[in-house]
Amino acid sequence: MDLQSYADQLSAMDSQPAAVRSVYAAAHIVVNNESGDDINWQATAAQRIFLDNHGFGVAEAMDTAQRFELGWDIAKQLITSTASLKLENGFAAGASSDHIAVTDDLGALATAVAWQVNFIAQHGGLPVILPITQLSLNSASADDYVKVYSSILEQSESPVLLHWLGEMFLPSLANYFPGDSFERIMRLDEQRILGVKISLLNQQLEVDIRARLAQSKQVVYTGDDFNFAQLIAGDDQHYSHALLGIFDGIARPAGLALQFLACGKAKEYFEIMKPCEALSRVIFEEPTQHYKAGLAYLAWLDQRQDNPWLPCAAHLQRDADYYARILELGLAARVFNDPEAAQALASQRDKAL
Repeated sequence: MDLQSYADQLSAMDSQPAAVRSVYAAAHIVVNNESGDDINWQATAAQRIFLDNHGFGVAEAMDTAQRFELGWDIAKQLITSTASLKLENGFAAGASSDHIAVTDDLGALATAVAWQVNFIAQHGGLPVILPITQLSLNSASADDYVKVYSSILEQSESPVLLHWLGEMFLPSLANYFPGDSFERIMRLDEQRILGVKISLLNQQLEVDIRARLAQSKQVVYTGDDFNFAQLIAGDDQHYSHALLGIFDGIARPAGLALQFLACGKAKEYFEIMKPCEALSRVIFEEPTQHYKAGLAYLAWLDQRQDNPWLPCAAHLQRDADYYARILELGLAARVFNDPEAAQALASQRDKAL
């Protein structure tokens, strides 16, 4: 069944229920040139509007926007630009310490992260505290982690989400949250720490964590681009909200799927979402950190940008077979507004990449 037929089913219903999940799409950056050093700010903003139009909040200045490569100057522009769009579904944004020089001073790190938390909140966004790479690089102790996060909260003016990002996305994050540090940090302030985005690609671990956090009414936002369909649907007791990079590429079908979920129609939800999950497993296959290339390629095939390029020429990190499989699975997942045009563009791939 095509997406229009599913949309017609929804339109025929007597009422449209409110959303039952909070969902954010982490958005990529669009560039003008193959070397990736000239950002197309208009097209980048248009991508955010596209996501908003399909029912997603925008997760800004996160890993999908190559935050760990591009740093604060670009992140600041992204945050202020997205804030100016006044998106109906709002936005979240990553808070880090990358506006100051690299330091091992834990107090300076905490103050820097808190400053960005407050900057994001002042612009109307939900701050997401990104992993603090200096902690893992320096093998900080569990007590050090608790000390830093406690200091961030003391200096922050708004509620926050934490972000637990796995080393498959950023190798320097190996062994993040050592020992019992994560549990201790989540208990620091259960009112102001709304929850956590978990990007560990470990379904059972996420299920276990969300069950524990439910006792304090804190929530999990899945960042599991391999298993998101079931995690969002949930089980008899709990479910995950979502903050996902893959939504950047599958917003059109996933937005419809989530409407079916809100109507209690799990069958239609999974019919739409499972092919999207199959596509996502290829986009995020090892080396996982190069998934952005797949998202930019999908956007180009969908005629939402003029080229398949990325900042830092990150599109060159994937091979022709990868892009061919994305086209095939993208067609099966019904992500393209014009499938024939997508196939025609794909035939020009070798010239474009």
